[in-house]
Amino acid sequence: MACSGLNIPADENSGIHVFDYIFTDIGDNQSIIDSLSTFSSHMLNIISILQKANNNSLVLVDELGSGTDPVEGANLAISILENLQKKGCLTIATTHYPELKKYALITSGFENASVEFDIDTLSPTYKLLVGIPGKSNAFEISKKLGLDNSIIQNAKSRMSYQDIDIEELLKNIYDNKSKIENEKEEIDKELQQVSLLRKKLENENSFLKTNEKEILQKAKLQARNILLDAKEDADNIIKQMHDSSNSKDLNKLRNKLNSKIQSVQILDNTFNSSNPKPLTEDDTKIGTSVLVTTLNQNGIICSHLSKSGEVQVQIGNMKINVPIKNLQKSSNSISPSYTNPTSKYTSISKAKNINTEINVIGLNVLDAIPIIDKFLDDCSLAKLQTVRIVHGKGTGKLRNGIHEFLKKNPHVKNYRIGTLGEGEMGVTIVELR
Repeated sequence: MACSGLNIPADENSGIHVFDYIFTDIGDNQSIIDSLSTFSSHMLNIISILQKANNNSLVLVDELGSGTDPVEGANLAISILENLQKKGCLTIATTHYPELKKYALITSGFENASVEFDIDTLSPTYKLLVGIPGKSNAFEISKKLGLDNSIIQNAKSRMSYQDIDIEELLKNIYDNKSKIENEKEEIDKELQQVSLLRKKLENENSFLKTNEKEILQKAKLQARNILLDAKEDADNIIKQMHDSSNSKDLNKLRNKLNSKIQSVQILDNTFNSSNPKPLTEDDTKIGTSVLVTTLNQNGIICSHLSKSGEVQVQIGNMKINVPIKNLQKSSNSISPSYTNPTSKYTSISKAKNINTEINVIGLNVLDAIPIIDKFLDDCSLAKLQTVRIVHGKGTGKLRNGIHEFLKKNPHVKNYRIGTLGEGEMGVTIVELR
């Protein structure tokens, strides 16, 4: 088939050998006319094969050594196989002799093999078991075919203990081999499923990495919209608080504001649910870099843990009091070098700690505006009249961006350019409503 270019029934990467000669001794050529017995006819073929075979020959022999005394036939068969091995022939010989099976088990260069046989159906499964000598199963087959059981038991009783042990050994080897083959098939199926699952996970992971920036950008935009909505509501409430002098109205407005803040915090916590482990009391050391989960911002701890379970965290130029349950360890190291006395902007939880000045030197417009916005909110709540924003001179981009923001801020009544003194950087003085 291979030499004719046909597909062959074999696994991938199998090899095909082209022999010079193929010799066979199969069937029964006994003849009364030629005075040939079964054994004699087989032996004539074997003699011819031994004379012509070389190291590039394939020899196929059926029931080698049969047709004569079993003991003599078995030993003659072993001797013939040894001669063919010395010639370098590839030989396949079938036999029922247990002596040949034992010989192949202990001799290098020989290998037992058998074809699986189903006792229940009395038919072969055509499954080759390499390394396992076949069991004749004469008793079982005879019983299935209807031979009297007493005859079978009598035959078994005549076998020597050694023969019985060998038969049991072969049966155990056969059974174990079949079990191992079945388990191997199951393992192969499981490995294929694992391989498919791994490829699926790799593809999904590759997709997530490819779209990571887009996903993060969408999440940031959503979070920004939530904060802007909350900021707008807070501005409206603050304006109403300034216009109202009724304590009941003020309490209602305050409760409404707290509800808005809590809803934003819930959303922020959901956003950060991938890191569920909060900071412990042992981790609350001054200078520790942390992530504020409710704001999704990194900062550093700048105070010891209070009795209420809060620490002061500095985010940029802003300091806020945060419960440790809303803090996580941050892998990003933050340098505290930007902290300076002129930018001590603290939490709105205590209006008496509000500083009248904030320093945003070194920040760009996008980073500075949210900080200034929060600063003005806190100063307005603290009912301060005048505050100062230190922005420096530089190119003027930061100052112009701040001034554009101040024009639209509802807390700002008026603003003007001021100075910190000769040779010092620029400042904007803001009058609040």
